[in-house]
Amino acid sequence: MKYLSNLKLFLILTVQIVFLGCVALTPEIVSQRAISGPEYVTSIHKDLISLPKPENPIPVAAYKFRDQTGQYKAPGNATNFSTAVTQGATSILIKALEDSGWFVPVEREGLSNLLQERKIILQMRDLYLTEEQKKSFEPLPPLLYAGILLEGGIIGYDSNVTTGGIGAKYFGAGGSAEYRVDKVTIYLRAVSVKNGAVLKTVQTSKTVLSQMLSLGIFRFVRLNRLLEAETGIAANEPVEMAVQEAIEKAVYDMIIEGVKMGVWKPKDQKEFEKWLTKYEIEVKSKDNPSTDKFSEWPKMKDSTDVGKKVFKY
Repeated sequence: MKYLSNLKLFLILTVQIVFLGCVALTPEIVSQRAISGPEYVTSIHKDLISLPKPENPIPVAAYKFRDQTGQYKAPGNATNFSTAVTQGATSILIKALEDSGWFVPVEREGLSNLLQERKIILQMRDLYLTEEQKKSFEPLPPLLYAGILLEGGIIGYDSNVTTGGIGAKYFGAGGSAEYRVDKVTIYLRAVSVKNGAVLKTVQTSKTVLSQMLSLGIFRFVRLNRLLEAETGIAANEPVEMAVQEAIEKAVYDMIIEGVKMGVWKPKDQKEFEKWLTKYEIEVKSKDNPSTDKFSEWPKMKDSTDVGKKVFKY
């Protein structure tokens, strides 16, 4: 009897721990109010907006910075026709160009809409204004044209670049942790409108990390009595955030490469030299083994080190 009492106490405590863990791991499922400003502030954004300003902002045009991968999300239990990456990369690029303070983006993605509105203004003046009234209105100013054309797009989305996990069970109770790493790649090139020459092409990439942690128990407590409980949580880095960071990094690299080539100039050359030195150190470090957490995995002694390095729960 004493054994049964201890067993019941153990089972009650186990179930409570599992359910409390489930409550702790589960995010709030309540509706949140809309927020102003960017949803994601990337690690490169601060450097992008902190760059010394140019002598004169450069008008640039970006017609279509689109998804060129043609990939769709992995199908689940039902048919899924959603694309693997965002289709709004042009808007993300325009925002990054604005935030940098180096460029004046001109509207080209919706150029037909812009021209149509200007046409409507001219037609309404012709139809409803007299000749005397027309003289009191200034003519429409010319559209701002760009000296630099930005082309490129999202050229790669590689799924399951790295996968793995760790787990353990003892007498039907245990847990596991799994991870998956994808990678998105961006190409951005600057083209001279005057002669069509490609001035510079930059490439950036960003990893997308997905993680899952699960706990559970599966045990016969006595004859024909089975105890089963599970809890878990999954965290997926938003692909949109990865695309945004890769695009902002491409704009950052394009600014510095343009200064190095003499395509545009900063207002304070001496201040910009500090950023140029930082950029060159970063480029040179790519020739050496990377010290980020993913490249350290082959050097780790066992899979336990992988779990400690990746999962921060």
